[in-house]
Amino acid sequence: AQTSTILEQYNRLPNFGMYKDTYFITGVPINKQINNQTADAKFQISIRQRLFNKIMPSDIQFLLIYTQKSFWHVYQESSPFTDNNYNPGLLFIKPYTQNSQLKGFVSISFEHESNGKDDEDNRSWNFFTLSGNYFFNDHLSVQGKLWYGWLGDDNTDLFDYRGCGLIAFNYTIPNDRIGVSFVINPIKDFSINTQLEFSFKLSKASNQYMFLQWYNGYGDSLLDYNKHSSMVRIGISLKPTVSRLY
Repeated sequence: AQTSTILEQYNRLPNFGMYKDTYFITGVPINKQINNQTADAKFQISIRQRLFNKIMPSDIQFLLIYTQKSFWHVYQESSPFTDNNYNPGLLFIKPYTQNSQLKGFVSISFEHESNGKDDEDNRSWNFFTLSGNYFFNDHLSVQGKLWYGWLGDDNTDLFDYRGCGLIAFNYTIPNDRIGVSFVINPIKDFSINTQLEFSFKLSKASNQYMFLQWYNGYGDSLLDYNKHSSMVRIGISLKPTVSRLY
């Protein structure tokens, strides 16, 4: 296929769609006692809206993005939401082609993230990101991402626990029937946060996956960013068409 044809296919994606994975999962800790206080549910909703219908110079896209990640103690009597992390932003993304093939994306964003709480439970920051995705082939891709910004008064040491970047590896078999992702996030004292995900497509014609996620480290939620967690959760996910993003 010609480069122009590939870029036309990229630009014909719907203006509104998924940005990152959308999922609902539930599970238990593997580093502490399992009970209704430690087991929970977690879900993520992530969407994007292209702000201009016409193709911009150099095929750059300008997107409004929004991701919400919530932690729900559904097994407690009152089923409280312990933390909701709201993450709106603006994203510039440019496709990269090589030998007439779409090989990846480069993106720059400005984002805000906060949990909407008051007083000592308030967590927030504003930040820029620089991200690059590269597709080695139809099955294997890698993403590198860096971020830096301004921290809220109640989370001035956030970078110690979330670091300033990540590397994510994604592998899928043909037709995306089975996928594996591994995310490495270096933090202070030469430690790393890790996230391992497995997905299995429930049917060839659908975009619904059985989804397993293991998160080990700090910073999964804003409220408890400085508390270590090791959680295994399972549920259902929906995935964007073009790329796996973190």
